[in-house]
Amino acid sequence: MKIAVINEISAATKNAEIIHALEGRGHELLNLGNTGAADEPQLQYIHTGLMSALLLHLKVVDFVVGGCGTGIGYLNSVLQYPGVVCGLIHSPLDAWLFARINDGNCASLPLNQGYGWAGEINLGMIFDELFTPKRGSGFPEHRAEPQRNSRFTLAEISQTTHQPFATIIRDLPLSVTGPALQYPEFSQVLRESQQRDPMLEEAIHQILESGG
Repeated sequence: MKIAVINEISAATKNAEIIHALEGRGHELLNLGNTGAADEPQLQYIHTGLMSALLLHLKVVDFVVGGCGTGIGYLNSVLQYPGVVCGLIHSPLDAWLFARINDGNCASLPLNQGYGWAGEINLGMIFDELFTPKRGSGFPEHRAEPQRNSRFTLAEISQTTHQPFATIIRDLPLSVTGPALQYPEFSQVLRESQQRDPMLEEAIHQILESGG
């Protein structure tokens, strides 16, 4: 699985712990948000939500691990976009249920509130349960089929209730698109992937050319 880790600035100090907890599991990792480096531009959850949704839309990654201080801001941000199924994950049990019932493509982690002593151990156990071969298997077992049907219906609802991503990018304020699209590590990955959606590529190009 290809996984992007996208931290906002309030959780930058936890970036290394997230990456460490994900390493050694056979996944390809892209570290594309704030890492705590002194000279990096500061991203808010408004920006990381857009960045995460773009990566999923373009199929650059299979899953995004994000979050913020409480996890709630990032959750609300990323869920504004089509095709995103995000869970707020506090515990390994949250991850266990989310993987089996919702089989989403994004996790929002509370990285300050309640993180505490041995928080990095909790992260490892969360990822043990989140990235399981039993994703989408359902729980309890007799509910597997209606839960699967609900996931398909939710995907249809998401596409119906959102504008095309190119239109979204054109209509968003530059205060949102500029910091996200110009973030160095992210922009490099984005440039290599835009050809998968030519209309979106044009919209992004127009913003970058305008100095947004």
